[in-house]
Amino acid sequence: KMPQTPPFAAMFDSSSYNRNLYQTKEDNCGGLYYHDNNLLSGSLEALIQHLVPNVDYYPDRTYIFTFLLSSRLFMHPYELMAKVCHLCTEQQRLSEPGLDKNWTQKIAPKILQLLTEWTETFPYDFRDERMMRNLKELAQRIASGDEVYRKSVQQLLQTLLRKLAAVTQYEEVLAKIDATTSTDRLTLLKTKPQSVQRDIITVCNDPYVLAQQLTHIELERLNYIGPEEFIQAFVQKDPLNNDKSCYGDRKKTRNLEAYVEWFNRLSYLVATEICMPVKKKHRARVIEYFIDVARECFNIGNFNSLMAIISGMNMSPVSRLKKTWAKVKTAKFDILEHQMDPSSNFYNYRTALRGATQRSLTAHSNREKIVIPFFSLLIKDIYFLNEGCANRLPNGHVNFEKFWELAKQVSEFMTWKQVECPFERDWKILQYLLSVPVFSDD
Repeated sequence: KMPQTPPFAAMFDSSSYNRNLYQTKEDNCGGLYYHDNNLLSGSLEALIQHLVPNVDYYPDRTYIFTFLLSSRLFMHPYELMAKVCHLCTEQQRLSEPGLDKNWTQKIAPKILQLLTEWTETFPYDFRDERMMRNLKELAQRIASGDEVYRKSVQQLLQTLLRKLAAVTQYEEVLAKIDATTSTDRLTLLKTKPQSVQRDIITVCNDPYVLAQQLTHIELERLNYIGPEEFIQAFVQKDPLNNDKSCYGDRKKTRNLEAYVEWFNRLSYLVATEICMPVKKKHRARVIEYFIDVARECFNIGNFNSLMAIISGMNMSPVSRLKKTWAKVKTAKFDILEHQMDPSSNFYNYRTALRGATQRSLTAHSNREKIVIPFFSLLIKDIYFLNEGCANRLPNGHVNFEKFWELAKQVSEFMTWKQVECPFERDWKILQYLLSVPVFSDD
């Protein structure tokens, strides 16, 4: 029976990982170094060896996630995949000839489980044809042994291909949206004034509904970000191998960048909607409307839209409208600003985020599970964690303690991105939010 895959939230226990699980037969041998049963460091070779199951060992799931996430700082995923394939074949070759069939039966389900976890958690690794080739070869070897495995292998490949097709389609949609929104609203005003008459309140006069539609966009875009994109965003050269950067080819962080672009777009959209009306009282009404939208985002747990709306209102073209702001009841806005105040390293926001995270852990409905973090702060935290510690120790060992911490932060994000949006979609509003042209800085 294969080890069952627990949900992401259960993987990393918040106080410390239950690292006893990593205790294998060796203590400080085979190139892995433990302290109090915690795996602290190891040579790259030993860590790869530790990833590959054998007849009486299967790596713990937190180890698999942490190593697959961080190993890309040292080598390409396809190189790791080739090594895993090689180690599996070696094991088979070294087993006694008569036991070959027996061995396959014992080890095949474990290798299959490892491949399942890899393809489910890091599907984008397999956009590389070298990866796909290795996966198919190894899967083929497992499938040749038994009808049961053949079915599982087929299922694994179908699920993976579905995921890859979905991300390709999503990227095409993004490219289309980018193409339509590149015109500036001012240009449109001059050329086709009637097409720009619509404003946000005409399209959606209920701030609650707008907050829900924003949450739809946020969750969809979060969902397409691969966990590895956080690490690939700051891949540098491996110090032990100067001539090759681990990602000499295009950095694979497209979905993460698209999400950051969405935040910027929403800020500009807010500023544009406020600056459009000619009359002060109309502008004040738009500001109050967005304050209500932001407040509802806060209640939902959508901190990213909340922060984008606040930063849109703080842009200088908006904040300098003194007479307009004089007409606004700003008490509610002050409360929101206080929540998102950057002082003491965003202390208030972090407290609110912890509260939302607690709520989501005990939630009974998807509505209560929603946690959408203020994204650029999440990236900044991960960046500083990465910058603050070396990837390798002076003896050349991989600093695994650092990677536990990185994996812990990324795995929390993985839990958040899997929530289904409970609100009904309103295509008319979504279309407006995603594609209406906005003013440029000028």
